Amino acid sequence: MNRREAASMIAAAMAPPQPERLWFKPNGAMPNNERLPVLLYRSLDTATIEAVMGKNGWPVQWRNGVYTFHHYHSTAHEVLTFVRGEARLLLGGELPKGVEVHVRSGDMAVLPCGTGHCKLSSSSDFLVLGGYPLKQDWDLCREAPSTAMIEAMRQLPFPKLDPMGNPWK
Repeated sequence: MNRREAASMIAAAMAPPQPERLWFKPNGAMPNNERLPVLLYRSLDTATIEAVMGKNGWPVQWRNGVYTFHHYHSTAHEVLTFVRGEARLLLGGELPKGVEVHVRSGDMAVLPCGTGHCKLSSSSDFLVLGGYPLKQDWDLCREAPSTAMIEAMRQLPFPKLDPMGNPWK
């Protein structure tokens, strides 16, 4: 192996992991976000994740679970980092347009504003670290958005980086 090949292998090993991307259209009362995908990271190092999130402008702001009712946030993008246990979540609103995902310790979901989400079930030890980009304050919405709310969601700035340090696209 030459130096160039070795350098390429080292760079690849140090690069942020790449997420799965899920796209959602409006679904009932859940507006979702047609401009940004939901990002699902799998098997992250939970020992360092809080520092990584903070470094990339997504500080942890709470530790708890996920609500068992459908809701979305119209004033902030959200990150859910699963650090203990496992759960089944419904993203994007009711089935069949919504998608059921299984998450476990080491996984992360990055939800653009408007993305419907709720917990269907979880293990008794399920723990989430939640946060929002700097300078974004969250709200809790369960009803269909007004025209003004939809316009405000369209105007909400995109963070330059997602919580793992990747450009969000």
